[in-house]
Order: sequence, then structure tokens, then C-alpha cells
Amino acid sequence: MERVHLLNGVGKLEAAIAEAVTKFHRGLFGKGPESARAYVLGDMVIVRLRGVLTTEEQHLVKTEKGRQVVKMMRQVLRESYANDLEAIIANLTGCSVLSSHSDISTKTGERVEVFILDRHLPASH
Repeated sequence: MERVHLLNGVGKLEAAIAEAVTKFHRGLFGKGPESARAYVLGDMVIVRLRGVLTTEEQHLVKTEKGRQVVKMMRQVLRESYANDLEAIIANLTGCSVLSSHSDISTKTGERVEVFILDRHLPASH
């Protein structure tokens, strides 16, 4: 994976981040999200992933207990691969990742990843 130079445009960086995170999730879960978008906002990178639930998870989230299990499992998994995902973002942006945060909606099947960088990047708009 190669760092995307900001001179090539923030839109290209956002596309490269979305593609890299999709590929990472595909390797981890056996399927990638149905769609992914990344946004550079100052010193943050936000990645919105749609359609991330596996077939098994889609069945589990039909009950309250199942939703709790999916949320807990995804939280534990996220903690185990956070460093790898942060390294991808650092490599593409050329910034250090100070922290990252994530949540999944069992209602919509979306996941949001937020990465806090050590400096601001140019805005996309």
C-alpha cells in the first residue's frame, strides 16, 4: 500500500482509504462491506461502511440477545485488529494515528470508524 500524496487531491486519498479499509475487512471477515466512503475532516478520518453484517450476524440481530452478542463480538474483534487498521490509515495519510474509535449499528448494518491524526489534512470540500 502506497501513501497517497495530498497534491493528488484529498478525494483520491479518501477513495484510497475506503478501498484499503474494504480490502482489510474482506480479508478479516470473508466479506467486505457493500459500500464504503471515507472523509478527511481536519485532523480526523471518518470511514462509513455499509452492509457489514455477515449472514450469521443478520440472523442474530433479530433478537435483543443476538444484538448484544454481535455488538460485543465486534467490539472485541475491533480491539484485536485496531493497530493494523491504524497502520493502514497512517501509511496512506503520512500522519500518526493518535487514537481510533468505532461503532456498529446492528439496526442498519453500518459501521463507523474514526481516526484522530497528529495533524490537520486539507479539507475535501
